[in-house]
Amino acid sequence: MRNHNHNVLESDKIGRLLLSLSLPAFMGMFVQTLYNVVATIFLGQFVGTLAIAALSITFPVQMLCMGIGMMVGLGGTSVISRALGAGDNARAERALGNAVTANIVLSIILTAIILPNANFWLRLMGASDEVLPFARDYLVIIMSGTVFNVFAMALLNLVRGEGNARVGMTAMIIAAIINIILDAIFIVWLGMGVKGAALAAVIAQIVALAYLLSYYFTGESYLKIRTANLRPDFQILKAMFSIGVSSFVQAVAGSLSAMFVIRMVVGFGGDVALSAFGILQRTMMFAMMPALVLGQGLQPILGFNYGAKRYGPALKSLTLAGIAATALSIFVFILLYLFPAQIVGIFTNDAELIAMGTYATRIVFISVPVMGMMMVGSASFQSIGKAKQAFITAIGRPIVFLIPAVLVLPRFLGLDGVWLAFPISDGLNFVLTFIMMIPIIRQFQRAAADGKAPAKELARVTL
Repeated sequence: MRNHNHNVLESDKIGRLLLSLSLPAFMGMFVQTLYNVVATIFLGQFVGTLAIAALSITFPVQMLCMGIGMMVGLGGTSVISRALGAGDNARAERALGNAVTANIVLSIILTAIILPNANFWLRLMGASDEVLPFARDYLVIIMSGTVFNVFAMALLNLVRGEGNARVGMTAMIIAAIINIILDAIFIVWLGMGVKGAALAAVIAQIVALAYLLSYYFTGESYLKIRTANLRPDFQILKAMFSIGVSSFVQAVAGSLSAMFVIRMVVGFGGDVALSAFGILQRTMMFAMMPALVLGQGLQPILGFNYGAKRYGPALKSLTLAGIAATALSIFVFILLYLFPAQIVGIFTNDAELIAMGTYATRIVFISVPVMGMMMVGSASFQSIGKAKQAFITAIGRPIVFLIPAVLVLPRFLGLDGVWLAFPISDGLNFVLTFIMMIPIIRQFQRAAADGKAPAKELARVTL
């Protein structure tokens, strides 16, 4: 990918660079998502619908773990890519070291909050007496491995920050293969149920983390993890968290909105509806994947060119990512509407659950075509350090739009109101994101046309 005198992000071939960064991320995330889906399939086919419901109940807590990894990872990526673009490798390495320290400290704190009070949190999420034992068994094991999970997730983003998506892809593929094999052994052969699924996930995360750390410590990386850089640098941490906090807030907001959704799903549809929601969550991972990986591929390119004051390539990368993400999202939408019953049927052979899941799919995923531009817009705010816009988009969908919709609509429409809350909130958040993108795009266009670098003018762009 690179030698020590040249960074791959310096390329002017933006389309090829975007593909080279997005394709490995897609392959890695596809396999990563696949193993989550495979675990759900194993549980649905060999344990039952209550096991799928248990995964749904624990999902909000897992989102908090992901939020920490994404906060440090994406915030660090933004600082690293802009520092590399400005030619400040020392700052980039300080950001990497501080990201490592922040990950370890924050994940330990989260584990200490959640693990001793597992029953309380699961009841708060809406776990019924039937689902609680399954959910507790899963959550206790998953939370015990939080440090490994959060650390690996952050490093996946940080390696992309220096333009090496291949390493992240390899780590995700290794973890996925191990997880799938262990799922088959623990769930099917040993009959360990949800405990087996959780244990398989933790072991896979440990292996992925070991691989990512070996990349930094064996001399292959462009940046290095150095002991001196592990000491907190509050200027670096402030810059990192000011951008990355939007991802954490988004995770917290998503966790909170998921809790409200779960309680409404259980209240209006029972445990069968909760299992259907669990299947929709897994399907959503695939639906969002094309847009998400293009946003991840865009982030280091846009951040680097913005830091280097190369606004023409920055604008081109943003345009290409937006077009590609939208086209792929439309393709995913078509697949979901042509084959909903077949997709739901992969997870279960329960006729009632298949019927409910098929019906819900046709409602929940109406908004998939706009997800491409929404994801790319959100990633671009983080890439160029626009903390205010990143924060607004982070809370827009889950807090401003989804929670009110899911609290109000079911009062009039029952369970249909829960399903409709998703496309309505997605559509409103898309409009919000697009409006905030307009002034930034215009500033990029002026800067590229003038051949100048009006950094002060661009820094003033807000809404």
